[in-house]
Amino acid sequence: MTPELRQLRYFIAVADETSFTRAATGLHIAQQSLSQQITVLERTLGARLFDRDARGTRLTAVGKLFLPEARAVLARADDAVATLGRAVRGEIGTIRLAFLTTTANYLLPPIVRAARERFPALEVHTAEASIADLVDGLREHRFDLAFTRPPLVDDLTSQTLMTEEVCAVLPQDHPLATRTALTLADLAGEPWVLTTRSSWEPWHRSYDDDFATAGYTPHVVQRAPTVQGLLGLVAAGVGVTRLTRSSHSLRRTGVAFVPLTGDIARTELVWLPTNDNPARHTITDVATELAATTDLTQAG
Repeated sequence: MTPELRQLRYFIAVADETSFTRAATGLHIAQQSLSQQITVLERTLGARLFDRDARGTRLTAVGKLFLPEARAVLARADDAVATLGRAVRGEIGTIRLAFLTTTANYLLPPIVRAARERFPALEVHTAEASIADLVDGLREHRFDLAFTRPPLVDDLTSQTLMTEEVCAVLPQDHPLATRTALTLADLAGEPWVLTTRSSWEPWHRSYDDDFATAGYTPHVVQRAPTVQGLLGLVAAGVGVTRLTRSSHSLRRTGVAFVPLTGDIARTELVWLPTNDNPARHTITDVATELAATTDLTQAG
């Protein structure tokens, strides 16, 4: 039969005080209860731990050997409880983050750096992913938390981290490239380059609605699988496109970014509602605090 941790604490208190009376006072229990618990402990162990006589209370030879072992057991128990507390608070363990490819360039460095500095015992694993891979990874529990544009699906939970301007992206020598602002309707007669519809159908349905509101269906002359591909096509003069302001970090030459009036994009923290990793809250707090004090689109 294994002793209770409470009994070990009582044993150590009596050993330290060399007095049942003083130990009971320090433990805030009745002396009779303390004596009973020590007796139960001795019976459990099959050994006498204390000698009691008119001169006081002293450890037996066996008790002296047992004392450091009891202290070690209690210290290990305290460590285990402290470790559990850190795990519950999300300060240790492992977190798997996914960054939409177009956000990784500027979001990943400051967020991961801040998390590592504040919680060095937390293992932060990262991956860049397309929107389709990102959503699948959350659903399949390969990722705990994702940084992405709104996926526009019903089975994931999201929280807005930040917003930024959406811009018309034009060849740098385009007649409209010097404008300070444009509307989507201003680009009705332009050739467009867009991502492939199969990249994420919910986004393209949203794009269709935006173009319909602007009064036209875009003349799409070419599609590319990535934002980098779109920027290359624009720089080559193939057409125009529409991207977030932060995408400018992916290409600095050959293109002009002109804000689209009233057009705002959200970057969101997205997770599966059943994901119970406590570190998800830790990273959410880190990212939210950074977003409140830093222009994350310029921080990478």
